[in-house]
Amino acid sequence: MTTPRARFTATLPFALVVLLTSCFQADQSGAGDRLRVVMLQPPRAGLSPLSDDAFKLSRWSTAETLVQLDADGDPQPLLATAWTRLNATTWRFVLRPKVQFHDGTPLTADQVVHALTAATRAVPKPRILDGVTLKAEETGPHAVLVRTQLPDPLLPNRLSSPQLAILARKAYGPDGQVNPTGAGTGPFVLTDIQGTTSAHLDRFDRYWGEQARVAGIDADYVPDGTARAAALRTGTADVVEALPVSQVALLPPALVHEVPMPRTNTLYLNTTTGPLKDASLRAAIRDAVNRTSLVNTVYEGRADVAQGLLGPALPWAATLRTPVKSPTVRAVPQGEEITLATFSDRAELPEVAVLLAQQLTQAGFTVRQDVRQYAQIEADALAGWFDAFILSRATVLDSGDPVAYMTSDFSCAGSFNIAQLCDPAVEAALKRAAAALPGPDRRAAIMAAEAAILRTNAAVPLLHERVIQGEAARVDAAERDPRERRLLTGQTSLSADE
Repeated sequence: MTTPRARFTATLPFALVVLLTSCFQADQSGAGDRLRVVMLQPPRAGLSPLSDDAFKLSRWSTAETLVQLDADGDPQPLLATAWTRLNATTWRFVLRPKVQFHDGTPLTADQVVHALTAATRAVPKPRILDGVTLKAEETGPHAVLVRTQLPDPLLPNRLSSPQLAILARKAYGPDGQVNPTGAGTGPFVLTDIQGTTSAHLDRFDRYWGEQARVAGIDADYVPDGTARAAALRTGTADVVEALPVSQVALLPPALVHEVPMPRTNTLYLNTTTGPLKDASLRAAIRDAVNRTSLVNTVYEGRADVAQGLLGPALPWAATLRTPVKSPTVRAVPQGEEITLATFSDRAELPEVAVLLAQQLTQAGFTVRQDVRQYAQIEADALAGWFDAFILSRATVLDSGDPVAYMTSDFSCAGSFNIAQLCDPAVEAALKRAAAALPGPDRRAAIMAAEAAILRTNAAVPLLHERVIQGEAARVDAAERDPRERRLLTGQTSLSADE
């Protein structure tokens, strides 16, 4: 949805700048010591942590979880200082002492159980709990038992999701609504929510960790990309989410920072019906694709050429990847007709389809394109109606782990198996990866599963997307997080205005 401010921007840039400036100056004391941030999307559920709005609370460092993830995706302490797996379905978490919620109440096992129970009862459930039955109970004032119906080696990772942030009891209403105002544990306390317009946070002086370096955060929602870029260019914002590629050339290079995303554009090839059930023709497509041309032409160089399903947002993937040798010899296409499909909701994908069609035609295929809105094409793609489908796909979901994505897309029973793949070697590799505990063994098993998938030529990874983040010159230590969980932290600071 476009806000009135964003519509003004398209025709009256100066008016927009004035409006943004007045918005940021509202309700501020000592504005020079406050971070002004422009967010891409307004909240959809009143900033409830049980929705996708949870990622805003996380990016503002106001709501915290029991566990956090490091750069490798391994669980690390946050509100829980330690955890133990007592048996296949039961974990014990020890809580950090002397933590206060923003309303002054202490962090206790009772508060944690109440927050996790509210998440399990939410309608709809938080995405991180899809297919998971979870029950929390106290085991003393500072420890919690979490039980799952089925063995879940990823439970600590799951509890790192911003959708399972722990808020004070007062946040949870009897009607299932959650109000995060003054209810978190982070270095910033959410003090004011102005609907889908703005939000304001102040430093929380009784934070359990190091005190925040700025007095507060003033967040404004600006869906229009030109407007967000204007806010950075004119100095009315300190940090800006998701700058459009088209605006980058208008900004000083020092203010623009590219962050690799755990999102891969992949060409899925139908392994069950049509000409591409022949693995040798899938190999021909694999070898015909010029990834560098796609990156340079469509993305203006602001993406990464794919070497596998997992990209630079997971830095360990490249270090563990070994060259994949497909057992299938590449065939020489003889004019076989294939349907190449994608969706128009992401502006780059139809352009990628045009270039890919050209490359495959040059390789000897006859290519017909089918481009529609995602809502109109998803069912046909999942039903296997297309020979080839271009998809922009998140490779790590809320747990920070790629096994769920791989299982969904490439297992026999996968709910998103566009390639219609059912391969015994892939099944065995995915099963081993799913059973492994987080850490080096799981990462090795994940890369073995990636190799098994790529050997089938059911998927041709094309490129890994980046998000472009804007930061004013006076900003120090803003987070550039591929998972988009962190943005402004207690360590983020502002130098004096030049």
